[in-house]
Amino acid sequence: MKSGVAIIIAGVIMVICGLVLFYAVQSSPQIESFFRTIKHAGTFIGLLGMGVTLAGVLLYLINRNQPQIQDFDVKE
Repeated sequence: MKSGVAIIIAGVIMVICGLVLFYAVQSSPQIESFFRTIKHAGTFIGLLGMGVTLAGVLLYLINRNQPQIQDFDVKE
């Protein structure tokens, strides 16, 4: 598997994990600090996963199969 595709898959998994962590905790004004930390960690992981996914897409686009450059013999 090419590295760009593997990085995209890892980024999507990170976004999904971040969403699960963020929405698993209900928001309330008197939320405990542990659950607040879990919610903030979900936000951080989700945003980090978006960045990783974007990096994987860019890496995939850069490393696509490019046409071979042909060498021409110039005779004078």
